[in-house]
Amino acid sequence: MADSVRPGKKIFNDPVYGFIQIPDRLHFSLIEHPYFQRLRRIKQLGLTHLVYAGALHARFQHSVGAMHLMQQAIAVLRSKGHHIHDDEQLAASLAILLHDIGHGPYSHTLEKTIVTKMSHEQLSALMMRELNAQFGHTLDQAIAVFEGTHQRNFLNQLVSSQLDMDRMDYLKRDSFFTGVAEGTINAERLLAMLDMVDDRLVIEAKGIYSVEKFIGARRMMYWQVYLHKTVLSAEYMLMNCLRRAKQLSNLGHELPATPSLSWFLKNDPGVEAFYPGSEALAKFAQLDDYDVFTALKLWQNYPDKVLSILSTGIVNRKLFRIELSGEPFDDARCEMIQARIGHDFSLSKEEVQYLFIKESTSNHAYHPHHPGINILYKDGKLLDISKASDQLNISVLSQPVTKFFICYPKSIMVS
Repeated sequence: MADSVRPGKKIFNDPVYGFIQIPDRLHFSLIEHPYFQRLRRIKQLGLTHLVYAGALHARFQHSVGAMHLMQQAIAVLRSKGHHIHDDEQLAASLAILLHDIGHGPYSHTLEKTIVTKMSHEQLSALMMRELNAQFGHTLDQAIAVFEGTHQRNFLNQLVSSQLDMDRMDYLKRDSFFTGVAEGTINAERLLAMLDMVDDRLVIEAKGIYSVEKFIGARRMMYWQVYLHKTVLSAEYMLMNCLRRAKQLSNLGHELPATPSLSWFLKNDPGVEAFYPGSEALAKFAQLDDYDVFTALKLWQNYPDKVLSILSTGIVNRKLFRIELSGEPFDDARCEMIQARIGHDFSLSKEEVQYLFIKESTSNHAYHPHHPGINILYKDGKLLDISKASDQLNISVLSQPVTKFFICYPKSIMVS
């Protein structure tokens, strides 16, 4: 994505959509802010590039792409006679532009290991509030939209729902960069079919097949990309590596790391530590993928065997073997594998826990208990997509799918 700035014309050349025009100076100033520029240094798909080599795009491109789709969605709704004030359009556009600003390095890995008491949504809201103060409270309505409290419900849905601009962009973009054609969606068709009833988003009945494709594509992308077994192995290795680094730091080890990462390894800030202007937020705003990968390279040669094994495995793509199952794994077999890890690597039981991963993951392609995607018929009738679709698999896709898995070093031979 190359950026071009000319007098009165600010444009990004995006490989997915072509030219994306930045609406105004406020949008451009926010994009230029260090908080947003940081997103250039955070990969959208974390360690997925270890499986799909092209998946190196950043959250920066995704955020700008989602803003582009929001502009198109508002234009479609206006063309169908719905009154949307310029301030409301601005709020929705800024909310989606900044929705990922609180993400940490390597997708969700950091919030499960280093910043455990704050979600990325909470951090996004905090950073938006700090930006709001810097930009003269021009983000008041955008923050309300982001938090789902804006009085116009459809704006909240455009930012966060089962058919929002966030999902629409990441499915299209992630499919493009991974090369997984099964995840491709027709975003243009979905946008063209958008409408509103009682201030809530609906899809015109003639767009039902595009919605079915969207839900199916989401399922494919989750199990083929986001929750791919090798990606799971890599991400849990990274999580355990960071957990081990934090434990060692708490025991007094001076691990080589950048100042920001080192601060989080030594501290475990609670919610109360994060507020606009706080040290915790300032340190977090300096963290990106480079901090973590630099540390991994340095930790390869650290005397702690566990930290060295995990770091070396991620840096050189020597990933753990992973086994998947539809049922929980037998405890006796897990204990046998752990015993062999302890024996082969001369590790204590406590250390073995970092080299043996036993977890589960689940996903809804379409969540029946969340506000659904409603289909609007010509007679005004509304039906949830799970009832409107004549494709039986929609009801199947509404059921959660859970997979259990274990990971351990490939050198451990088990039957």
